Amino acid sequence: MSRKAAVVAVTALAPISWGSTYFVATEFLPADRPLFTGLMRALPAGLLLLAVTRTLPRGAWWWKSAVLGGLNIGAFFPLLFLAAYRLPGGVAAVVGSVGPLFVVGLAALFLGDRPTVRSLLTAIAAAFGVSLVVLKAGAALDLVGVVAGLLSALSMSAGTVFTKRWGRPEGVGALALTGWQLTAGGLILLPIAFLIEGAPPALDSTNLLGYAYLALGNTAISYFLWFRGIERLSASSVTLLGPLSPITAAVIGWVALGQALGPVQLAGMAIAFGATLVAQLNPRTPAPKKTESFSSTERNGQELSMDLEGAAVRR
Repeated sequence: MSRKAAVVAVTALAPISWGSTYFVATEFLPADRPLFTGLMRALPAGLLLLAVTRTLPRGAWWWKSAVLGGLNIGAFFPLLFLAAYRLPGGVAAVVGSVGPLFVVGLAALFLGDRPTVRSLLTAIAAAFGVSLVVLKAGAALDLVGVVAGLLSALSMSAGTVFTKRWGRPEGVGALALTGWQLTAGGLILLPIAFLIEGAPPALDSTNLLGYAYLALGNTAISYFLWFRGIERLSASSVTLLGPLSPITAAVIGWVALGQALGPVQLAGMAIAFGATLVAQLNPRTPAPKKTESFSSTERNGQELSMDLEGAAVRR
């Protein structure tokens, strides 16, 4: 396996992990507390990474981290949950699947990446495939839900593009940058969750286990892999790994919850997965972008990246 393929394979673990979120939320967590769940995903994970890396932003990176954390976490989670509440799950997933198209446009505007026919066609094919997997007949539309879903996709897409545009400070590992964003996003979610949902619910051991998984594997590690992938791959290539999330959710629903998968769903999986693969063929992979010098010599995350890539290559 080439190094480029290894980067793609490791980055793909992030949306695959996110595909387990629905199963964990329904089987392990308190019902009807989506904002609290988002808070428990982001803030503990961010604080843990800050404690591990022991590196804080400096200079312009205070506001850059706040912007990225707001786009990727603080705005994305509430808008996503609002769409999920106002729309059937399949409709929400289809609305969110337009994210790659947003990335193509934003990358052209802010990164100077000219959209190609392949990037547009693969984005459309991926959205179509996802619609076949999750959309059910008679699904109702709600204007507020649709707008929230589109804004959530736009927020995450903008976060992806600006993460690519700004890179990270020299001498700071991707693990530290992930911790900055998760902490900033979690702090944005904190007042929103308490104002809308009130005090935290009583938690039992099953709930705590679910939140531990979401904070560690589903968020801290997954977002680290995602942001690291943004550095090494084109923005459109990374975002077109996103369809792996609803595909994974459908497979988990079939295996663990007994949800049926018919020929239409299987065809949709094949189309979405095929579009994901095509998007990775000979993508433009500019060298990792670095910004202003940062005096810290922290290298946390970079060593872990090398280990993960090495494992993928050995596979």
